Amino acid sequence: MKKVLLAMLVALMLMPIALFANGDAEASGGQATVNYPKGNMDFVAPAGAGGGWDLTIRTVGKVLADTKLVTVPMPVRNAPGAGGAVHLGTLQTKKNDDKTITVYSPPILFFNLNGTSPYGFRNTTPLARLIADYAAFVVKADSPYETINDVMEALKKDPKAVKIGGTSAAGSMDHVQFLIVASAAGVDDLDKIDYVAFDDDGATQVMGGHIDLFSTSLADVMGLIESGDLKCLAQTSDHRIGTGLKAEIPTCIEMGIDVTFQNWRGLFGAPGMPEYAQTYWRETLAKMVKTPEWKEVLARYGWDDVYQDAPEFNTFLVETEAQYKKILTEIGVI
Repeated sequence: MKKVLLAMLVALMLMPIALFANGDAEASGGQATVNYPKGNMDFVAPAGAGGGWDLTIRTVGKVLADTKLVTVPMPVRNAPGAGGAVHLGTLQTKKNDDKTITVYSPPILFFNLNGTSPYGFRNTTPLARLIADYAAFVVKADSPYETINDVMEALKKDPKAVKIGGTSAAGSMDHVQFLIVASAAGVDDLDKIDYVAFDDDGATQVMGGHIDLFSTSLADVMGLIESGDLKCLAQTSDHRIGTGLKAEIPTCIEMGIDVTFQNWRGLFGAPGMPEYAQTYWRETLAKMVKTPEWKEVLARYGWDDVYQDAPEFNTFLVETEAQYKKILTEIGVI
């Protein structure tokens, strides 16, 4: 009898230890619905304030908070440098981290293709593709260039006649999207066109006359177009988008330049992000894109809904990387 009682006592003493150990196993094995997330998340825009990445991730954070899909703080910090390549390098020091969520777009496919960085999307954890914007080519209000064809004609005569600027590195998105259009317009000597990369708001640079044309995304500069500080010569969708003044902006195709370019944006975690964190964010973002708050944001900024969950997003990244490699080879960047 004493032996039975002793065995029961030992079992009771060990029970809390077993339960505690089981709780840890669940958290590390993918069932973190109770304990994750906790504490502050680390939302990162890998560029200066005011750009497309900054706007996208701040908007995501606000919608997630407003809809109460996420209740922990999601402060956004800016980590500019080399058109986003610096932060991608820093991200490699955070392997297995479950706090960091960052936004990227086509440049993450250009980095290792153009030699900006040894890292690319394979050195992250893709979570979801969210939206698509389109390239826009803007000049200051009193610029002598009235149409995108004026710019192209000037470049045909002298490839250094027009100084182009953007907020991605040379050989990356803002640069390449302009070169793709210039190539389609029949401009030669693409490698001789002057391009200046800025870590912060390139709109200030074009308004100040430091560059002649700012290659960017339409959503990033629409406010300055509406205020009259900038004029947009063309955008790269295959159709006119939005309403009001936005709908008045011609496509490159309408101007006789048969080309389009899509600027998608998606969210990524650190390399080796734990499965429980991946599951949480994939499920949460899938819910977010169905909310009225998110749909209102899409309409406000003129973003197209191109949502893809992680598996489809990974396939898209692989296929698009191959397309970009072909384009970069054709225009002489690699």
